[in-house]
Amino acid sequence: MNSIQTGLLAYGMSGKVFHAPFLAAHPGFVLRAVTERHQKQAQQDYPNLISYDGVEALLADPEIELIVVNTPSNTHFDLARQVLQAGKHVLIEKPLVTSSAEVKELEELGQRMNRHVLAYQNRRWDSDFQSVKQVIDSGQLGQLIEVHFRFDRYKTALNTKAFKETPIPGSGLVYDLGPHLIDQAISLFGKPTFSRKTTGMFRPGSQVPDYFSFHLHYPNSLQVFLTSSLLVAQPQASFVLHGTQGSFSKARTDVQETQLQQGIVPQDAAYGLEAPGQEGVLTLASADGQFTTHSYPAPKGDYMQLFKALYQTIRNGIPYPIKLEEIRWQMELLEQNDDTL
Repeated sequence: MNSIQTGLLAYGMSGKVFHAPFLAAHPGFVLRAVTERHQKQAQQDYPNLISYDGVEALLADPEIELIVVNTPSNTHFDLARQVLQAGKHVLIEKPLVTSSAEVKELEELGQRMNRHVLAYQNRRWDSDFQSVKQVIDSGQLGQLIEVHFRFDRYKTALNTKAFKETPIPGSGLVYDLGPHLIDQAISLFGKPTFSRKTTGMFRPGSQVPDYFSFHLHYPNSLQVFLTSSLLVAQPQASFVLHGTQGSFSKARTDVQETQLQQGIVPQDAAYGLEAPGQEGVLTLASADGQFTTHSYPAPKGDYMQLFKALYQTIRNGIPYPIKLEEIRWQMELLEQNDDTL
């Protein structure tokens, strides 16, 4: 393969868990360098990796074609702009930036520089979400009427990373988990015709939203609800769909993040496979009013699919599945005025 020399702007949790293992495993990429201002840890995992002290040195590396922007959210726009101006492709963590205007500016700059601006929305390839997609595509539920996606945690303490808890652009739960839920909804249903956003702050001392709910309206009266909270001690089903012919429910059971944190690599035969007993529940109604319930196993979760698509886009010009138009729609929802609780 004509390998793509790649650099990471940080080697914290994101770089170590969500990017480096895939860049190292995919034969089309070479993980060449990383920026580490203080602690030098990357070479313990990848001995041949170059560790630069600053962003400027990594940008100046003539061998690097692609740079991953996986720094705090409020830095994404400025750093991505620097990457493009340096003549390199850029893959940007969620949220891509903090406004739809910034998405447009990066898109236009990428076009002028003839370089790709690519969004990292890995949870399109979660096993639980893939099962939702399969059920919808199968048509077994009939016309969809109501859809609920949730992403809940229980964390009363404030995050020790100040940028996550300070009221600056891109902070708070809306910009942390919101991009995942909105991207999943948009990937399935497209741009809503109307939306309403509600946020709240409930943890002691919180200065940023730790609760949000989006109500999205679609044609044919489809109603989609996206909800997340940091104060849910007993999580509900994360995916619930109701249609004219049945219902489907599924817990958030994707194992990839846990496996990656445990050091399990994408090449492992057990990678991405849910444990038995985690299946979704599909309930179908018959013409005579009877109901049948089926256990619905999830397909393998596989974030490598994002990196496969990334390679094909850069090397072969195949359209990237996460369109910047969809990211603009996402940003328009994130930045809209809200009804604060």
